[in-house]
Amino acid sequence: VDLVESGGGSAQNEGSLRLSCARTSYGIEDYCVAWFRQTPGKEREGLASLWSGDGTTIYADSVKGRFTISQNSAKNRLYLQMNNLKLEDTAIYYCAADHGPSAYCPFQPWHYDFWGQGTQVTVSS
Repeated sequence: VDLVESGGGSAQNEGSLRLSCARTSYGIEDYCVAWFRQTPGKEREGLASLWSGDGTTIYADSVKGRFTISQNSAKNRLYLQMNNLKLEDTAIYYCAADHGPSAYCPFQPWHYDFWGQGTQVTVSS
């Protein structure tokens, strides 16, 4: 499975960006996809996950109400809509996917088998 992120860049404080992650579909039902981010010296942080079974989403408290994870109907593109961006959202953002089948999509990086290359998001005042 290949994952390729795009859409990163610069935004103003309280601005918006949308990240996209192109992925190959492998015909497995009930898999997890997620977005993570990482800054230097810190552990990779899970932000949002989506379970393909019924579309259930989970959000970290740090982004709840501001970020939205979604997937297109073909299930070959994952999105992260980021609104009301804050300076502390500056990081490298990664999309991730697991092998499936899964029943729950945690934020632990070890759960995910495939990772994109990362895209930089910089928020400035």
